[in-house]
Amino acid sequence: MTQPDYQAFFARYADAYNRSLGDHVEVDAIRGFFAETSLALSTEGGVQPATNAELGPLLEKMYAFYKAVGTKGLNVDRIAVEPIADGHDRVEVFYRAEYDKGGESLTIPFSVTYLVQRRDDGPKIFAFIAGDEQALMREHGLIDAQGQPVN
Repeated sequence: MTQPDYQAFFARYADAYNRSLGDHVEVDAIRGFFAETSLALSTEGGVQPATNAELGPLLEKMYAFYKAVGTKGLNVDRIAVEPIADGHDRVEVFYRAEYDKGGESLTIPFSVTYLVQRRDDGPKIFAFIAGDEQALMREHGLIDAQGQPVN
């Protein structure tokens, strides 16, 4: 199986993310990027499994938070792909998040590592490893020590 065009895949993912910052969270579009069950892992050791059906409420809550902290958009800067097994890849995506911080523009670069299955119907994310997003937001004054938005 040939390697998918991950640049295009994650650009579409970022587009769905950005549309979800509007009036309506694109739950079905975002679900389409994920396998039937996926794992969210953090660098602090947390592991959260979720079925694709369970993503809806999680996404609604997540995007409400992102809007509250002033998130304006997400852009893919570049990706790095490493095959890890037959039909599976490790894809690190380097993003640039844009925020409105009290009327000022703020850009925060970060990366997320995704484990992706190559399927006949296109790639599917089955796990991702994110850094400490809350620490980055605290560092840049978007949330307080309790994790509440300050905008």
